[in-house]
Amino acid sequence: MNLGVDKVKAAIVAIDLHRGHLDMSVATMPAAPDVAARVVETNRQLMAWARGAGIPVVHLVTQYRDAEEIRVNPFWRTRAEDPNNPRKNVLRHNIIGMPGGEIMPGLHDPGRDWVVNTKKRYNCFVATDLDLLLRSHGINTLIVTGVNTNSCVLSTVTAACSMDYAVVVASDCVDTMDKPELHDAALLCIRTAFGFVMTSREIMGLPDFNGA
Repeated sequence: MNLGVDKVKAAIVAIDLHRGHLDMSVATMPAAPDVAARVVETNRQLMAWARGAGIPVVHLVTQYRDAEEIRVNPFWRTRAEDPNNPRKNVLRHNIIGMPGGEIMPGLHDPGRDWVVNTKKRYNCFVATDLDLLLRSHGINTLIVTGVNTNSCVLSTVTAACSMDYAVVVASDCVDTMDKPELHDAALLCIRTAFGFVMTSREIMGLPDFNGA
């Protein structure tokens, strides 16, 4: 399959696979338990394959110093004021020191993976060193996983496309705390204009990724 680059140099960009979304015992903005369990397992399998293929894994983790770093966003402030909104806990989500900022068990290999834990907005490139990390290692192709499909994943993918990365979204390794139709709509937007959408099995079968 032609991904549009002369020689693929890939990395997995895993977005917010932390306890703040995926561990029901501490999550402040939780996905549904079945969604969380499935996303963790599919990511575990994809990451194990990637490490074996020499493809680095980059974990992006949202963390804030305090609520003011969150509250400065005017739209997010309105979510916190709506008790019926699933994002109503946004002002107390993943403050530094809270357990929600920990990557889900079984997904992080400390000896091999990279972690960027300064993410504070949906777009993983904003106010982080993600682009520097990727460019300095010659990465030109991103395999994107994580949550939420319709916010952080979509925002990051649109930015990556504009920054001239090739992007592949692993459809079974992303999902959302919001409605399923928003997950589907985000994937439709991505495959239409911003990048490729494939299952993890399809990704693992691509010749360009094996032996990368």
